[in-house]
Amino acid sequence: MAGLHENLSETHIVGRNTHQLIVRAEECSALATRQISHVGVGDAAVPYRIVRTHLSGTYVHASLGGEGRILLDGRWRPHRAGMVSLAPAHVLHAFHAIPSKRWQYCWVRYMPQSPRSAIGFMAPVMAQFDAEALQHAILGLYKEVQGPADSGSAMLWIDLIEHYISRFAEPLQREDRLRALWEKVSGDLGKPWTVERLAKLANISGEHLRRLCQSSLGRSPMQQLTYLRIQHAAHRLATTAAKIEDIALQVGYQNPFAFSNTFKRMTGFRPSHFRNRRQAGSRELDT
Repeated sequence: MAGLHENLSETHIVGRNTHQLIVRAEECSALATRQISHVGVGDAAVPYRIVRTHLSGTYVHASLGGEGRILLDGRWRPHRAGMVSLAPAHVLHAFHAIPSKRWQYCWVRYMPQSPRSAIGFMAPVMAQFDAEALQHAILGLYKEVQGPADSGSAMLWIDLIEHYISRFAEPLQREDRLRALWEKVSGDLGKPWTVERLAKLANISGEHLRRLCQSSLGRSPMQQLTYLRIQHAAHRLATTAAKIEDIALQVGYQNPFAFSNTFKRMTGFRPSHFRNRRQAGSRELDT
């Protein structure tokens, strides 16, 4: 495959061979009430390709069949049936169909003001999850809004959608040790954390911490730490005028060059470019 970030400019290519059923907040007030931008179900083929260079709200993408590719945490990953991914706000986010294969999927896109898009929201990057029920809930909502669109009935479908998202996206609510650990770490990201220090704080062994993080978050402990640091840095860059060097120190990077390299790997941009794009008010293609 070409270089990881080659040609990753804002892109929205659907193509004639891709079919999607979409419900947007503009046509369903119940979605807007729940701070959901849009939901949908799709069946894609080449040249289907989406790139968001500064995702403003959390995006949940579930594969139902076939295979595609998705970029998360700075890496391209296969996305097959039974796999669900969550891309948080302020990250580089991209996915595309691959030659000779179709790709069936469904998705839920949250608004920037949604609690699921908040800086403190933590969830797995990618995990195994049967999304068939989520698909049916989205299709139920789609059919509802094609008719008289009773708001009460629409809300019932959205309740189901939210229920299935919660099942997937809130593993920390079921693992108290991890939730307490990462809440404490998030409050002191500048500390020189190691796996040993993290494990001691969680009162478990380093190996046990590795297993818990991998099963619940889809990351190693140090990968989760890097994710939290860069997520917080992106939030600061997007919402404050703080100096980049100061932000780097606040999230644990003594070396600004190392911070810049890690930030680019995770988001696709150098910190200064990321901030300039935000300040310029670049509009994100909403799909």
